[in-house]
Amino acid sequence: MSGKSALRLAASIALCFAVAYAGAHVTYPEIPTWYAGLSKPTWTPPNWTFPVVWNALYLMMAVSLWLLWDRSAPSKTRSIAIGLFFSQLALNAAWSPVFFALHLTQVALLIIIALGVLLATTVYHALAVNRAAGWLLVPYLLWILYASTLNAGIVALNP
Repeated sequence: MSGKSALRLAASIALCFAVAYAGAHVTYPEIPTWYAGLSKPTWTPPNWTFPVVWNALYLMMAVSLWLLWDRSAPSKTRSIAIGLFFSQLALNAAWSPVFFALHLTQVALLIIIALGVLLATTVYHALAVNRAAGWLLVPYLLWILYASTLNAGIVALNP
């Protein structure tokens, strides 16, 4: 791996984990307080599951971005895939503060639904550019779809 490629990989990892850190920063204080007091769907996993899953997903997201950026030939489709990646990452970054810090569960539900649609579109375009980059985002998409059901359940159970 060249120095330029390693730098791009490091930048991709740093970006994705900066979003992870920002989300965790607003989430963790709310877990034993506000979140603990919510009624949750029966399919809610234990709290320890979330950081384990999210760390793996953020790493896969970072590698996906790196593959699109560094290992794919420049093209309009690649530019679209990378633009979509950044757009979905922005929605990802918005969800935790809205849900955990602001306690706006209904607005968070709208955000996560939009995230799911945007992420599915990102996967579609990433697959056209670099199959591995696209497939690395599929577990993330599945988790977002699952998390959407959790968010919807919380909205329904906590009017």
